[in-house]
Amino acid sequence: MKALANKQILLIISGGIAAYKSLDLIRRLKDEGARVRCILTDGGAKFVTPLAVSALSGEPVFTNLFSPEEEQRLGHINLSREADLILVAPASANMIAKNAHGFADSLASAVLLASNKPIMIAPAMNSCMWQHPATQANVALLAARGVTLIGPACGALACGEDGPGRMSEVVEILEAVKAHFTGGPLSGKKAVVTSGPTYEPLDPVRFIGNRSSGKQGHAIAAALAALGADVTLVSGPTALPDPAGLKTVHIGTAREMLTACTAEPFDIAVCAAAVADWRPAEASDQKIKKTKGQAAPTFALTENPDILATLSAAGANRPALVVGFAAETGDLKKLAEEKFARKGCNWLLANDVGGGKTFGADENEIVFFRKTPDGAIAADTWPRASKQNVAKRLAEAVASFFQN
Repeated sequence: MKALANKQILLIISGGIAAYKSLDLIRRLKDEGARVRCILTDGGAKFVTPLAVSALSGEPVFTNLFSPEEEQRLGHINLSREADLILVAPASANMIAKNAHGFADSLASAVLLASNKPIMIAPAMNSCMWQHPATQANVALLAARGVTLIGPACGALACGEDGPGRMSEVVEILEAVKAHFTGGPLSGKKAVVTSGPTYEPLDPVRFIGNRSSGKQGHAIAAALAALGADVTLVSGPTALPDPAGLKTVHIGTAREMLTACTAEPFDIAVCAAAVADWRPAEASDQKIKKTKGQAAPTFALTENPDILATLSAAGANRPALVVGFAAETGDLKKLAEEKFARKGCNWLLANDVGGGKTFGADENEIVFFRKTPDGAIAADTWPRASKQNVAKRLAEAVASFFQN
């Protein structure tokens, strides 16, 4: 049976260039067996036409709160009651604000206010709009009321800027909807994902760090959650918003990251963070001052804990699946294979970070290391893809691991 057979989904398409993706979303939802009714806002209609939406959904398109014809055919109360799920994709900043504050001045906002059914939203907007305190407060308010957020992702935006605010890809939204009804293949599994850099302080001002943006780790956490896992994201300092619908623990140093990763038992551990291998043996509690004529200071370093190796050798509390990352320069396969053999993890994902290829980028190219049934090490090269698609492929592999 199809995953969404006999499910009724009310799709609200609000304003934004990402509205064009809603047409593909309608098709995919119907392919999974869902009945899709659509509300098209005035803003959404600037980007996609009612005719296109109706042709793909096979249903009348609803647009006007004050249309006697539409209210007589199926009023906004019935629209909200007859759906099994209300999905807003794209969800503009304006639509999010209206929903958060209970506005009902349009058909879409009235339906959301009148609904007693689950609501999922896929935000899409400019990065500054997404990161604005007003939007973040609105999103937090909706999340506290039980609204499920899908994304947003980081990447190139239609305005020419780059950053968080891009609507999640259609396949990710579809998987989130399917997981809502089925529980997802990772339902009941607890996962911890590390992301971003660690900062090891030299003094209250300076630190030893690296260029990791956290984009890959955050994407993996969201992809595992979309398949039903109970995810804890342990994040070093990044500029990324916390993914909605999962627990995020913010840390600074490698030792803090290890503490967070071993605070409770997990079924899955994905160590995607770029952890500093070394830290100052003694950090100054005062800013180290520069004095004219003074020689440059020197620092003794000491080794940080090896989080991946620790989790891989955790005895009775070892996660059933431990996945490591190897950021390398030079002979990628040789260095990564040596690391895989040394760490004791189940899988290792290696990438070449030389020349700025990966840190901060929106795409990644992976060599996936695993052991074959006879104990040999196999290396599969994944084609270059967005970090969201890499995360989705990894999450699907994790689900397959537990299903098998």
